[in-house]
Parts: sequence; structure tokens; C-alpha cells
Amino acid sequence: MTGRELWTPTRRDLLRMLGVGGAAVGASSLLAACGLGTGGDGPATENGAAEVTGGFDWRKAEGTEISVLQTPHPYQVAFQPLLAEFTELTGITVKADLVAEADYFTRLNTELASGAGNYDAFMTGAYFIWTYGPPGWMEDLKPWLENSSATNPDYDFEDIYEGLRRSTSWDFQVGSPLGTGGQWAIPWGFETNVLCYNKTEFDRRGIRPAETFDDLVQLATDLTDRANNTYGIAFRGSRSWATIHPGFMTQFTREGCTDYELQGDQLQATMNSPQAVDFTRKWVELARAAGPTSWTTYEYPDCTGDLGAGTAMMVYDADSATYPQNIAGNSAQAGNLAWHPGPAGPDGSYDTNLWTWSLAMNSASQKKLAAWLFIQWATGKDAQTKAVQTGQAGFADPTRASVFEGAFKQTLGGFPGYQETFEKVIGATDIKFTPQTQFFETTEEWAVALQDIYAGQDAKTRLDALAAANTTAVNRAG
Repeated sequence: MTGRELWTPTRRDLLRMLGVGGAAVGASSLLAACGLGTGGDGPATENGAAEVTGGFDWRKAEGTEISVLQTPHPYQVAFQPLLAEFTELTGITVKADLVAEADYFTRLNTELASGAGNYDAFMTGAYFIWTYGPPGWMEDLKPWLENSSATNPDYDFEDIYEGLRRSTSWDFQVGSPLGTGGQWAIPWGFETNVLCYNKTEFDRRGIRPAETFDDLVQLATDLTDRANNTYGIAFRGSRSWATIHPGFMTQFTREGCTDYELQGDQLQATMNSPQAVDFTRKWVELARAAGPTSWTTYEYPDCTGDLGAGTAMMVYDADSATYPQNIAGNSAQAGNLAWHPGPAGPDGSYDTNLWTWSLAMNSASQKKLAAWLFIQWATGKDAQTKAVQTGQAGFADPTRASVFEGAFKQTLGGFPGYQETFEKVIGATDIKFTPQTQFFETTEEWAVALQDIYAGQDAKTRLDALAAANTTAVNRAG
């Protein structure tokens, strides 16, 4: 396979995809759903965007009921009371099924692989597009966006931050950057990965957040007092792909490191480059010297919980994860927290990795127009404006510049540095990983490598082994 070929999943690949969430589906039903080995052509394409004609009308699918699969989340909670308004506007009824996040992607994998079209639209993270898109499980939304008969002329897709639009688009070709190919989901809510700190404690000590990574290491170490059960900085450390994508990947990129490079027609893992080895060694030392004592079990609720309790002085993670800790009644440190972009890179860059919950359409849906009307309504200006006004804990961050600059900014008076931090990093915020179909497997292995280095293994030796294994893994589909 050359570096520009469309990736075609093998039976082994498809079964591995289901392993992302631990779903167990028979191989025969999976292959039938994807049109492989059965003489099929993949999921049904009836009622596509090209069939919608005439002027735009919100009521073109009046009387339809759609099913949407979601996981409980502040974004979902903020929109729940607005669903009645959507039904009044469109005549479309929304049946929303909620599945706990621990089980959500297992359920979603099963549903999409079945090809049954039981759910018309669903919540997804951008990384999952790299798994669900290649088999044809997701509808390309670009034709819907480009059809003036199907899309409100006031929708203004470009109002969604560019990095978000780019991060949910890919052509599934090895080595292609994000922003190519179809638009597989519409960003709904998102988070940047920055520093949140205990401003009251910093002010008491007369200190300020660090502006370089080396200074952050020193500052966090100085703030650590094991005898009094306080420590300098929390960031994720568990054996999960989710350990790599927030603070680690953000600072990794700022320090000039990359995960892969295209060499000929192959991706070559580069998380063992000299600068990556140096950064990783420092990151692990930071965890050892100034992190929680049980760092290898830490996920984001542990990090933010310690911040809110006053145990951790800083957290390097999602801004929307630390945001609720500053709301009265949510934590002991509510009102004491502030935000900072985190250390700039040696070149002054503020490259920042993101996560976005997005809305996507099941390609097997038989109610695509109704599903598209729901997606464009939920990601539109009016609905997002109302969502951010449902309460401070509701909707951070909105994906639209107009909503952030308008309604959301009005909620930030008691959140020092939040707006300034956002504005500092948003221009350089997108997904910093190289898109590739083995993302979850290889990125979890990366997290395991961090744990091994934390346990005492040599950083260069361990990262060399990781890079070799990941190079094989990302290219094996060919």
C-alpha cells in the first residue's frame, strides 16, 4: 500500500476496531455490515443529501422520530431542556438513549457495526472517526453542509473554530493530515488543555505560573510538601490512551516533538527522537517529584478532585474539566482557581491539543434529513447560545467563536485567566496527533511506556522499543 491509498480494513482490522470498547460482535455480522466478504456495498446510502431539493425549511422532515445515542455529559445535560424547542421548530421528535461513558463506545461500536441503523445520530470524539470512518459507518456531512436545500443559510459553518473543523475531517489515507477528505462530524463542545492553578495559594506565596517547561518542573517541585499531603501538579498517568492526549501531548508538541513522520509510503514513529526522549524523561521526573503518589492510576477526575480539595496546586488538563471546580458548592477551592496557558515552547509556541465531543450521523440511518436537521440545530448559534446560558456548569467550551465572544464570555467574571488563556491558545489548538487507524492501541502502549519509565526503565531504551512496535502497528493495515 502506498502512502496515498485509501485504507481498506481487513477482517483482523475490523475485529480489532471493535476491541476499542470491548464490544463482541460476530465476525460474519460485522463483515456483512461493512459489505466485506458478502458481496455487499457497505451501509445503505438512501435519502442522501443530493435528494434534498427546494428551499431550506426546518419542517421538511416533520413527523419523523429520530433516535440519538449519547453519553451523560454537561453538554448533553445543557441541551436536554432544549429538545422541546427543536421539536417545536421542526416537528421532529428526538428519542435520546443515554449510556454511561464507561460502556458508551462498546455500545456505539456494536450499533454501527451491525449496520441496522437503530440510531440516526450519535456523540463521538474526533479520534473515533479514525476507527468508524474507514469501514463506512459514518455519513460524510460535507454534502449536507454544501446543499442549500438542506442547510440553513444562517448556519455559518466557518463560525466554528478552524482547528475544530479541521480535526473532524480526514481522507483516511496514510500520511494525510487532518482537514482533508470528508467532514465526518460537527464539533459540538470542546476543551483545550491548559494549566489551572490555585491562585489564592500562589498569591499568598507571591509566585506566578511558570512560562517555560523547565521552570514548571522547578515550581511544581517547590510546591510539593509530602508531609502535609500537598503536591505541585496533577496530570493523568493511568494505562490509557487518554493519558497521552491532554497535558502530555500539548507540552510534547510545544517542545518540538512529533508522534509520526511519513517516510516514503510508511509512517515512522518518532516518539523516540532525541527531543522526545528528553521531554519524556522530564515529564516522568515531574510526575515522580511533584505529582500524586499514585500517579499511575490517575485519570482526570482524580486530578481535578485533588485540585478542588486543595491537595494539588496545579492541574495540566482540559479547561472544561477544571472549570466546574471553581463553581461555588462544587469544591473546597471554588473561587480560588485561575487559568494559564501553560509553558510556551522554546520557540514561543502555544500549540495545544484538543478534545471535542461532536455529533455525527450513522451512514445506515434511514432518516438522514431529520438527523441532519438535528445536528445542525444542536451545533448552531441559537442553540449553543441557549446552552451556555443554562448555568455555569453547563457548556464549556462552545465551539463557535460568536457564542464564546457573546454569551459564554459573560459567564467568566469569576474565572480569572480563563478567557485570556483561551484566546492565547485557540489559534494553535487542534489535534496534534497524526491520524491513523491504530490510534487507540498504539497510544495506550505509549501510556504503558510512560509507566515503565516511571518504574525505572531507561527512557531511551523504552521509547526505542515503543517506536519500533508502533511503526509496525500503524503500517500493518497495508
